[in-house]
Amino acid sequence: MKSLAALLVTAASVAAVVFALTTYVGQPVEAATQAAAQKARLEHGRYLVHQLGLCIDCHSPRDQKGAFLEDKHLTGSPLPFAPTVPMPFVPVAPKIAGLPAGYTAADMTHFLMTGERPNGRPAVLPPMPPYRLDRRDAEAVTAYLQSLAPAAK
Repeated sequence: MKSLAALLVTAASVAAVVFALTTYVGQPVEAATQAAAQKARLEHGRYLVHQLGLCIDCHSPRDQKGAFLEDKHLTGSPLPFAPTVPMPFVPVAPKIAGLPAGYTAADMTHFLMTGERPNGRPAVLPPMPPYRLDRRDAEAVTAYLQSLAPAAK
């Protein structure tokens, strides 16, 4: 009888350990994996915005010497150049930190993939290029822009 009681206690203990491991241990690992994936996505978006697309060149203000104002990245800026011949042209780049006004995350991703603006608005004018990013890159750029604090008013 003692061996049966010991066997039942051991079985109950093993069941409790298995339950705890499958219920609680997996959650922090999954959360850590998701956090790492989100961090990688934001870093990829940052790379695309700052190094590949060079969005900062037009969308970030500069000081009198031409250096970027570090605390104003992607907050919008008058463009320091203009066309030399008459053409459609936008002289001010809008704020894109936190996403441009009137854009949801889905709108921004769609815009970066197709060049189509939300709500049937007309296409962007030069010097904004008509990007055609793939979904992964468009979502990374959108996530990065969305992660930036809106500019102080």
